[in-house]
Amino acid sequence: MVATILLIGIGPGDPCQVTYEAVEALRRATLFFVLDKGLDKGELVHLRKIILERYRPEGGYRLVQVADPRRDSQATDYVGAVHEWHRQRAALYARLIGEEMKPGDIGAFLLWGDPGLYDSTLRILDLVRERGVALQLQVIPGISSVQALAARHQIPLNRIGEPLTVLPGRRLAGQGRIDNVVVMLDGQGAFAQLDDPALMIYWGAYLGTEDEVLISGPLQVVKARIMAVREQERCRKGWIMDTYLLRREV
Repeated sequence: MVATILLIGIGPGDPCQVTYEAVEALRRATLFFVLDKGLDKGELVHLRKIILERYRPEGGYRLVQVADPRRDSQATDYVGAVHEWHRQRAALYARLIGEEMKPGDIGAFLLWGDPGLYDSTLRILDLVRERGVALQLQVIPGISSVQALAARHQIPLNRIGEPLTVLPGRRLAGQGRIDNVVVMLDGQGAFAQLDDPALMIYWGAYLGTEDEVLISGPLQVVKARIMAVREQERCRKGWIMDTYLLRREV
């Protein structure tokens, strides 16, 4: 059996940012796979269920919720730890697809933001295929947190004739001159180590949710405030999901 799987980008949190194409895909699916990342991130599962309740109020689908394998966050070999985590997820996905999907089922993963930007599901499903599972995939793009950040701050992401760089927080320190850089997955607040007085920062956390927080201004003026808010929110909710744009003033 060839398993039909939809990878549906659902935006950064606001159900209103789910596209018409995504809604059509939500209504086609008969089975949704949801990874539970534990009590501290239970809200992420809850938000997915809110989206399903909004766009599938009639029900008629099955929800398979399982614990997400844990990545070794203390490993010195970051890339190796991530690859191992992906292998564990691939084994889990292969088992779920084999056990839960019946003839005629259409399975789906609801993915934050866009499936093609800082999401590993496509790579993991390639590993599932290597395990001998036949898959037919459809990818439904979504609004990313990067787009939502620009909209909330009312700024264009790029400037005329300039490139836009998107990178993870752990790569910021080695970036060299920063002109126009979007940073994602910055668990440690790497921006706080920068001392360039010409940089502006446009920062946002929990974009698209009721807890959304926005701060912008000269980096050297607002970075301490951002770090304090990040820690306050992390303590309050148990997790932080933020992104930001660093831009050199011209």
